[in-house]
Amino acid sequence: MATTTLPVAPVESGHDPRAIRRRELARFLRSRRERITPEQVGLPPGRRRRTPGLRREEVAQLAGVGVTWYTWLEQGRDIQASEQVLNAIAGTLRLDPYERSHLCTLAGIPEPAAAKECRAVPPEVHAMLRQLNPYPATVQNARGDILAFNATYDRLVGGLSARPFEERNSLLLAFTDPAWRARIVDWDVAAPRMVAQFRAAMARHVAEPAWKDLVRRLRQASPEFAELWERHEVKAPENLTKRYRSVDVGLVHLRYTHLWFGPRTETRLTTYTPADAGSADRLAELYALATA
Repeated sequence: MATTTLPVAPVESGHDPRAIRRRELARFLRSRRERITPEQVGLPPGRRRRTPGLRREEVAQLAGVGVTWYTWLEQGRDIQASEQVLNAIAGTLRLDPYERSHLCTLAGIPEPAAAKECRAVPPEVHAMLRQLNPYPATVQNARGDILAFNATYDRLVGGLSARPFEERNSLLLAFTDPAWRARIVDWDVAAPRMVAQFRAAMARHVAEPAWKDLVRRLRQASPEFAELWERHEVKAPENLTKRYRSVDVGLVHLRYTHLWFGPRTETRLTTYTPADAGSADRLAELYALATA
């Protein structure tokens, strides 16, 4: 049987910007591969797994690319990846739109247009969000990007679906949009907590442009965020009670619960359940308005 010999692709060194970008691409791909479990992509867990998450050959198989070629990509070799191939890899690794943009930047290809529905969120989760109505529910990543939400949540926060995808970030909206902020009743408590949770999450992403760009934008747009950021406080996400002031139905008391998608993923589903009977009635009214 004839075999195909692949050309040797040399690894560049030094301070060449392209080489630095390829090394960053390699590290980024490895980190995203290691957070995906075999069960999440329909593979058996298997035994004696030395690698956290997926193996390289599993990513290559699921994305429809050669194992050697994908291995070179994770080794920072000087190879050219097409937009089609990168999209296949991004889908396999379940990258959200912001991570896809980062992937394209590192690979040196044009950024993809933002999709109306985030492909990083599986169809099953979108179906779950719809079934949770009239309880508000949303899917966010560690950066606070709102990746998906249901009709009640959309109505509660004032028409999130009408905003451009790249503007759907909970921190950005809270500190730069007066209408969004006005819905958060206990702002003096909520604002420091949001910033502290964001700073704690950023410890794993200090070198990523999307995170640094968001901090830069927030500091320039909001002196209040800048002051809170300089406190260097950190907090882990907690399951607490929030009070929202809806323009449609008035004050709503909600208990929110975070549910992470996997042991290594930073994407979470947050559900908001009524803290009292009156809030349950008002949520039902919100959902009726949202679907009228």
